[in-house]
Amino acid sequence: MAYKQLILLFLFPFVAIGQADKTLDTTYIRSFPDKITTRVGFANSTYAFNLSEKQTNASYEVKPNQETSVTLSALFRSIELDLGFTPRFFPGNNDDKEKGETKKLTFNFRMFLGQWMQTIDYNAAKGFYLQDNKDQRVLALLPDLRITTIGGTTSYIFNRNFSFRAIGFQNEWQKKSAGSFIPRLSYFCHFFNSEEFDFNNDYSLDIAIGPGYYYNFVIDKNFLLSAGSTLGIGLNKTQDKSESITSVLYQGILRTSIGYNSENFFAGFSGNVNTFKYDQKSDFNYNDSIYFFEFYLGYRFKAPEKWIEKVDAFNKKLGL
Repeated sequence: MAYKQLILLFLFPFVAIGQADKTLDTTYIRSFPDKITTRVGFANSTYAFNLSEKQTNASYEVKPNQETSVTLSALFRSIELDLGFTPRFFPGNNDDKEKGETKKLTFNFRMFLGQWMQTIDYNAAKGFYLQDNKDQRVLALLPDLRITTIGGTTSYIFNRNFSFRAIGFQNEWQKKSAGSFIPRLSYFCHFFNSEEFDFNNDYSLDIAIGPGYYYNFVIDKNFLLSAGSTLGIGLNKTQDKSESITSVLYQGILRTSIGYNSENFFAGFSGNVNTFKYDQKSDFNYNDSIYFFEFYLGYRFKAPEKWIEKVDAFNKKLGL
């Protein structure tokens, strides 16, 4: 049983973090500290690299074969477990002959510490295709190209009455409309590998910081409409075997969602677009984007009393 104790010791600090904020105004936010939030999501996510020629205005895009995946999640306080898979029978998931096969591996970590919000993302994909943006024609398959993206964001939510968890995690319920100024630091690094194109861990590093504002509008008791954006500025460094280029980058993030919430059942749709545009002194304009769209539904169950007792006892020892 020793390994179970080790797991509990690792998880308890993060569970405790979820209960550390005792200043929660219950007229604005309803939390569910004694419930397990389960959800199933149908998500379509991808990232694309856009290259446009200044003289001819020709525009091309390199991206993986976009597919719809299913994600099963369980969330208790600040701990979330996810399991994802891609059904082949979904529309658009069986077009490998046209766009090639893409193999993906994704890990995501989300954590709240008081009013701080931290995300860490890992995305690896092998198998891309080149598309003409003018007529959406597939020009070439790039089965050998492998792109690994590692990064994350650090944000601070100024308004305690605004719930980001209500739109991103569904383990809180926004009861009254509220908005918040949310500055954000973003950092992502793309690693490129391909024997065909002689890429060997060539990379593109993005670092940006900027202000953002998000608002949760409670339409009525059970329906919520949320929207917000972040505008940032920073630096990009692109490195390959022959040269290193550093340039200014501009970032734009747009997020929107609409959802239904109740004491137990919830459902909704959310979309997020994160774009980096680079001010490079060359004959080409280059930018990359990360897209995420999801329909989800879920249910909250009462957590086992033993779980609640152990976490509460741990919090009491720490004075939380």
